[in-house]
Amino acid sequence: MLSDTPGLHHVTGIVGDPEAHAAFYGGTLGLRLLRRTVNYEDRLQYHLYFGDATGSPGSVFTVFPDQNAEPGRTGKPGYEAVAFAVPPDSLGYWRDRLADRGVEFAPIGPGARFGDRGLTLADPSGTRVELVETETGGSDPWTEGPVPAAHAIRGLRGVTALPADPYGTASVLETLGFEYEAEAGDRVRYRAPGDRATAVDLLDRDASYLREGPGTLHHAAVRVADRETLLEWHGLFRDRGYDVSRVKDRHFFHSLYVRGPGGLLVELATEAPTPDGPPGPGLTDPEATGHATALYLPPRFETDRELIESQLPAFDGPGETGGHGGARETEE
Repeated sequence: MLSDTPGLHHVTGIVGDPEAHAAFYGGTLGLRLLRRTVNYEDRLQYHLYFGDATGSPGSVFTVFPDQNAEPGRTGKPGYEAVAFAVPPDSLGYWRDRLADRGVEFAPIGPGARFGDRGLTLADPSGTRVELVETETGGSDPWTEGPVPAAHAIRGLRGVTALPADPYGTASVLETLGFEYEAEAGDRVRYRAPGDRATAVDLLDRDASYLREGPGTLHHAAVRVADRETLLEWHGLFRDRGYDVSRVKDRHFFHSLYVRGPGGLLVELATEAPTPDGPPGPGLTDPEATGHATALYLPPRFETDRELIESQLPAFDGPGETGGHGGARETEE
């Protein structure tokens, strides 16, 4: 029998220059660069993984950098924002840190959405990022980074989505084990039963159509136990007539993608690693003592390493800076 997902596994965005975004997520936000690898669908494009100390599922945010792509546009059916969990009473620290680095931000007041307190800002490509005070467990902050442990990000908090059909997307979430929690204005919150990365907000509002590119979120992934469970989910979604992919070997985990009636792209990813992948407990590089700046390739790509490295832009990894201006303010 299929069990409910406990929450998000990771969220993936599309961004521009890899150096600027490594500096933003690793330097300004203080996340650990877990892996510098490639997009397995396009091995001449980077795929950067950021997260907590071990890269535990539920903490991970990944990006596909493409500095030559036209800017994207947030819209339907897609995701409007990714939210990270920060400790209670840490917003003062984050206001000062962001201001010192020239990152514009705006408050998320407790009256705006279900009592949440936080900040909304944008990465160098314009991707909307939120820092939300959260009483949460299950994620170990990275203490070797530039952000003190008392204020460091505790993993993902959730995502905000703009589905073409909120009711259709709600049915997919409920199938996965999310439950309706609250509704205010055009925002509806669903919650998974786990201890971290559990919130998905659906917006029922007019919006332009999504144009993928830097500044947009590509997908959100939820956690499932293992490959056998994925195969069961594949059968269920196929029986319901959803657009579902085959089970894919992502080397660090197995996954599949599904689009339900709301048009939103959702990935299901395993907490169990693949047999040919590196050992757990998370997605971090066990050989790295700090940021994982060496290019990691799965064995099936190793014969092409010289070609791949010659085509990828070089960068040194996250730095202490990484500030920028022009962040978009919240519409709340």
